[in-house]
Amino acid sequence: MSKAKQVAMPNIPVLIDGLQYNNWTRDVFEQMRAGGVDCVHVTIVYWENTFETISNIADWNQRFVQYSDLIMPVRCAADVQRAQETGRTGIVFGFQNCSPIDNDVFLIEIFHQLGVRFMQLTYNNQSPLATGCYEDTDSGVTRFGKQAISEMNRVGMVVDMSHSAEQSTLDAIELSTRPIAITHANPTFFEPALRNKSDTVLRALGESGGMLGFSMYPFHLKDGPDCTLKSFCEMVARTADLMGVDHIGIGSDLCQSQPTSILTWMRNGRWSIDKDYGEGSASNASWPAQPSWFENNLDFGNIAAGLAEHGMHQDEIAKVMGGNWLRFFEQSFAPA
Repeated sequence: MSKAKQVAMPNIPVLIDGLQYNNWTRDVFEQMRAGGVDCVHVTIVYWENTFETISNIADWNQRFVQYSDLIMPVRCAADVQRAQETGRTGIVFGFQNCSPIDNDVFLIEIFHQLGVRFMQLTYNNQSPLATGCYEDTDSGVTRFGKQAISEMNRVGMVVDMSHSAEQSTLDAIELSTRPIAITHANPTFFEPALRNKSDTVLRALGESGGMLGFSMYPFHLKDGPDCTLKSFCEMVARTADLMGVDHIGIGSDLCQSQPTSILTWMRNGRWSIDKDYGEGSASNASWPAQPSWFENNLDFGNIAAGLAEHGMHQDEIAKVMGGNWLRFFEQSFAPA
């Protein structure tokens, strides 16, 4: 497919991506700046244990020193504004699994103190906290999960249900006293992938004040890499009608320059001797091609332009491209 024409970012007050997991190099950080990206929620954990997670945080602290001209840590919404003012991209830490807390609810506060602001209760599989979206039976949020949600609410760590099953997600929405997030997924009416979310979940998410980040990961798009920008923007508009334009944003799930070994780690961790290919077969053993209109951090302008062409008002586009995430950060990151 030919590369879509790259469109300059229009006048968007703040640009925030709700999820990326790249091979973090200076080139990627420079690309973020060139693309006008003000803040990114980055995955620092898939299957890592407590010590490995601390080591990953240490690696990020070194990046903040080495690339201090390009990135800075974000622990509160005001840090996003400081990143803008200093011409840098703010970095928010997130876990895509609950593995770092082991069986210790008190580690939630420790990781919040270390800068973690999002934690998924599951990553595809059953976890001690809830059921993942690939399991055959969804038993909902567990006893430990209820305690973990309560502690996350207390300290200011967002409950993320991006890879969780339906009942577990609905349970989390009901149990959490603070709005939760689905940082990177799409509606099932758009593409019936196991990780995408039903109308029931999305309505409940919007009614509770939560956030959905739209994913550009090809396995979660209609027609995969051949998904058109028009189709994607129609989906965004329809979701806005379903759950409210104040509760949607971008969660690109961009995974740039990662080797296949990282894809294997994401899918298999240490839990499986056999190769797991997610929802596909061995033909999905490598990274899929990105759609032509969103290949990297330089392409957010294409999405904003597509939404405008679809008829979305400029103030609504500003909300989707980052304004909603910023408001959510303001409400979510501080202790209750």
